[in-house]
Amino acid sequence: MGSEMEVVLMRRNEELEKELKKSVEREEKMRAELERTSRRLRVAEDAEERLCSQLGELEAEAVDQAREYRTRVLSLMDQLAAAQTLLISSSH
Repeated sequence: MGSEMEVVLMRRNEELEKELKKSVEREEKMRAELERTSRRLRVAEDAEERLCSQLGELEAEAVDQAREYRTRVLSLMDQLAAAQTLLISSSH
């Protein structure tokens, strides 16, 4: 009967070792997946920083262009007003 118990315990031990091995393999896979996810997150964060920087540059450029456009429009309005004044004064 002791021999029978030893066989049962050996089988149970083998089952537990298999379960432990599977558990370790799952843990390794999960760790690898976590590392891949972490790398993707770092890449995404770097890309977000670059995009924010580029957006800031584009906004500054847009403000400069808007100022230049406004200055040009005001200049053209002044020229138009001067031309109208000249036309009115020359018609009298």
